[in-house]
Amino acid sequence: MTLTFTFDPVVDPALDPALAEEFAALWTDVSNAGGAVGFVPPVVIEDIRPEVDKHLAAVAEGRSRLLVGRDATGRVRATAVLAPNQHRLQRHWVWVYTVMVDTALQGSGAGRALMDAVADAARTMEGIEAVRLGCRGGLGLEHFYAACGYKEVGRVPGAIRVAPGDDRDDITMLLPLH
Repeated sequence: MTLTFTFDPVVDPALDPALAEEFAALWTDVSNAGGAVGFVPPVVIEDIRPEVDKHLAAVAEGRSRLLVGRDATGRVRATAVLAPNQHRLQRHWVWVYTVMVDTALQGSGAGRALMDAVADAARTMEGIEAVRLGCRGGLGLEHFYAACGYKEVGRVPGAIRVAPGDDRDDITMLLPLH
């Protein structure tokens, strides 16, 4: 399935009320499937909605930028949030958060397409030379990101506590854009 990516879509719920709901639904589904996107299953959409609202508020205020992948019917099937740095010594790279692909599309190349779209979007941002992201260890995500051109540049053992007795590494990945 081919996704069409839009960088900086309209995020005003009054203009596009479906976006917030589809973002929350995707995040809920990915979380419940075991995706490492900030929650541990089981979750319901009401658990996710406040985080979606925070992301969309940051986008509306210009503190973050949103990348959305939609299928041929217009349904949100992938997302990533790009957060520019405010620190004057770190404005040459962006963080990427909430990287998600609909679980039904995993293994179809949609994740790779999303990461290519992230790099393309970052290249349109003035002065950006690299993309950084963090991922949870124990799932092999660092291997996926490495296949997309990212390099592991840091690892904090046991920094993510998924559950009592289940600590995971927090892995930082970097993609130079030049």
